[in-house]
Amino acid sequence: MNILISSVGRRVSLVRLFQKALRGLDIIGSVYAVDFCSHAPALQVADDGWTVPRVTEPTYVDRLIEICKENAVRLVVPTIDTELNILSEARDRFKIADVSLLVCSDETNDVSSDKRKTEIFFNMHAIPTARSYELDEALLLPENAYPLLLKPARGSSSIGVTRVDGRKELLFFAQYVDDPLIQEFVHGDEYTIDVLVGIDGSVRCAVPRLRMETRAGEVSKSMTVNDPVLVDWAYKVAGVLNGAFGCVTLQCFRQPNGDVKFIEINPRFGGGFPLSAEAGADYPRWILKMLLGLGEDSGMQSSWRNELVMLRYDEEIFVNREDIQV
Repeated sequence: MNILISSVGRRVSLVRLFQKALRGLDIIGSVYAVDFCSHAPALQVADDGWTVPRVTEPTYVDRLIEICKENAVRLVVPTIDTELNILSEARDRFKIADVSLLVCSDETNDVSSDKRKTEIFFNMHAIPTARSYELDEALLLPENAYPLLLKPARGSSSIGVTRVDGRKELLFFAQYVDDPLIQEFVHGDEYTIDVLVGIDGSVRCAVPRLRMETRAGEVSKSMTVNDPVLVDWAYKVAGVLNGAFGCVTLQCFRQPNGDVKFIEINPRFGGGFPLSAEAGADYPRWILKMLLGLGEDSGMQSSWRNELVMLRYDEEIFVNREDIQV
């Protein structure tokens, strides 16, 4: 059961979690990795790794399929938003090569990749969400409507997300954001919820993580929180995503009055997932068991530890110069 993790970047922990899952299930297999950057840290901990074209290059899928065929890869696990639609559209090509994709349906990826469509989806299913405005609408709002959040409608990793405290700031920063969307500024505690969806589309587990501190858009300090309200909402949100499978990451706020507002859906492993795994929500193991028809562990929702805190720090990986291309 060889596995390929694509756009692996800094996902050292995710590589190790899949390696651990294979060993724990006594399955013979390797965890491979690819990235466009030859000195991506996670390439060094994978069982083998290759550089590939950027996701946006027309030869990206061709190269991935070639690697899968040459190395008997059975499962591809993507890690970044920009490749989800690309891989989903090529699903039949991977299927011909006998490769499964840990990728949701075109419909779910489409809803998730465009924040306008995400808001429509939330409203359609009566899921509380932050209100959005187009730029011309936002410019008509009174000054007491600020602060607001300016963000690219199809952005990810918090790139281009800016708090604006008035009309002048909004006009200034909007010049530097492609296809800008403005959202109400939601106050409260921010949570990421790691949701596991089974092959049949039903939700198996949801683990809310309080985002205590972030760095460059990725969580650096976080804590698992067994909040029944957040768990119930996560089951509802993921349960109405057509064709969802695997790890779906939801972003929401718990406001001071207790209300919940959802802001994003990311149908992939989130950067902070290692906390949920360490707490006992072993999604890599459970996903492999589902795919291989090995049954399912019982009590998934109750298997993880509450109030486990993750405090991240940088760790070095040392390699010889000839082993990488700088």
